[in-house]
Formats: sequence, C-alpha cells, structure tokens
Amino acid sequence: MAKQLYTMATEKPQQMDKEHMLQLSGITLAPYLQLATALIGKARYAGGNMFRHQIDTMSILIDYGYIDSVLLKASCIHDTVEDIPDFDQNLISTADEEGEEVLKLVLEVTKKPGQLKSDYLRGIIDNGSQKAKLLKCADRISNMISLGFVTSESFIERYCDETEFYIFPIALEVDYNMYQELIDLVMSRRQYLEKSGYYDKNQ
Repeated sequence: MAKQLYTMATEKPQQMDKEHMLQLSGITLAPYLQLATALIGKARYAGGNMFRHQIDTMSILIDYGYIDSVLLKASCIHDTVEDIPDFDQNLISTADEEGEEVLKLVLEVTKKPGQLKSDYLRGIIDNGSQKAKLLKCADRISNMISLGFVTSESFIERYCDETEFYIFPIALEVDYNMYQELIDLVMSRRQYLEKSGYYDKNQ
C-alpha cells in the first residue's frame, strides 16, 4: 500500500504577515544559538563552519514558511549531539520550556555512533516525524548548495546518489517545493560532472 502524504500539521503561513511575524518574534532562540556556537570551530568540507550550517538550515525553513518554535530551535542545533564529542544533552533539554521536545527532535535527526548512513536515512524515511523530515530536507538543501564549492567529483556523485535515493522520498512526502529545489540542485551538480568529463572517465 502506498504511503500517504502528511497533512501539514506543522504551521506554514503563505506569507510573513504581521500575525506570523509576531509569532516568530516570540520564539526565544538565544539559548539554542549559544549552544550552537560550540560548532564554530568545526570546519566543513565545502568551507565555512558547522555553526553557519546550523543557521543556514534554520533560514531555509523560514524561507519555506515554517515558524514552528520547536522545529526552528532544533534546526539551529541539529548537529550538536552528533558532532561535538561527549555533548551534554541536558543542555538542550533544560534550555527552556520546550527543551525536551527540541532534544527529542534533534535525536531523531542524529546518526548514532557506528550506524550506517543508509540505515540512518532509512530510519527517517520509515519512522521519522513530520518535523524530523522537514528538518532533514532543509539540512540537505543547505548541504547541496555547499556542494557547489566541493571539487571532489566522486564525493559529488556519491552525495547526489544519496540525495536521490533517500532524501527525494522524504521531501516528496512532506514538502513538494523542497522536493523541486532538491531536484534542481542535484541536476546542477550532475551537469557539472557531465561537463567536467567525469562520467566519460568512469564508464
């Protein structure tokens, strides 16, 4: 039986009107941004650092109209548990009154030590909440944009393959516009590989 698409339980206004601006202004992000600064020293393969990636992921969600407080708070710290050795998860759960919910969402999108990437992504496809899937899509959009600064052709191909196989189904389920952007990003990277002669060299 085909899996049904989610009803959009996560609030997504059509535009940032005054009502939703006020709702966004009421979200206290400072404690989570403080936690995220621990990632400033962690460099990214495509340049920059992991702190900037957290903020970029959050901005992509806002760009798509998502202003759910738990989702935005989790987005700006979503890599802390995975990328900071011995990170104290209590720092998230006690950050504010939504800390427990935020931690639960962060853990949904955190790959466990030793877990295969394929098993991790399959778990999100099969068991992830709507917010976890939206967060994973925004995370991947940020990563795919950064991929434009990566020069390793084999890495680009592998990342595109992974996006098509695992992330496309997630995006198609929760946000068709994110799905379309991911398709465009993968196509642009594959066009780069084609123009570079990478496919000809690896036939």
